[in-house]
Amino acid sequence: MQADEIRFLFEYHFYANRLIWEECILKLDAEAFTRPLDYSVGSIRNQCVHMMSVDERWISGMMGKPVPDFLKPEDFPTHDSVRARWDEVEGLIREYLNTLTDEEVNRGIQMQTREGSRPGRTWQVLLHVINHGTDHRAQMLAMLFSLGAPTLPQDLISYIWTQEA
Repeated sequence: MQADEIRFLFEYHFYANRLIWEECILKLDAEAFTRPLDYSVGSIRNQCVHMMSVDERWISGMMGKPVPDFLKPEDFPTHDSVRARWDEVEGLIREYLNTLTDEEVNRGIQMQTREGSRPGRTWQVLLHVINHGTDHRAQMLAMLFSLGAPTLPQDLISYIWTQEA
């Protein structure tokens, strides 16, 4: 795996997050945005907070920074408060990606889990972060549909086609 391939996949991750944010989530009023739903981690707001929290925790650890506590959804009551923090997290990830080398991508690491330490490679953690986002975006799209909000595809190929245009 190469650093440029990881950067490309993160550009897709950022693109898909923003696409769903702008075209779907921003169509929700404040009540629908925070409405408790009996799926995954709860409301659309909670999904967004969970996604940015997990991204921040993994990337902070990869950067050798202290891993922050999980973010609390109640600390982000509005669309604007979520977006502001999500932009900060994206900035942190971009900072990390800008320093990433092919050697670092393929470096062996020890991943800390609830069960203890497990061996892996940097690229595996980074692909996990992207895959985690895809999983939660898919959950969000189902939730958005149930709220009557518009939905759309988030496929990687859709992003690739936007890059070719």
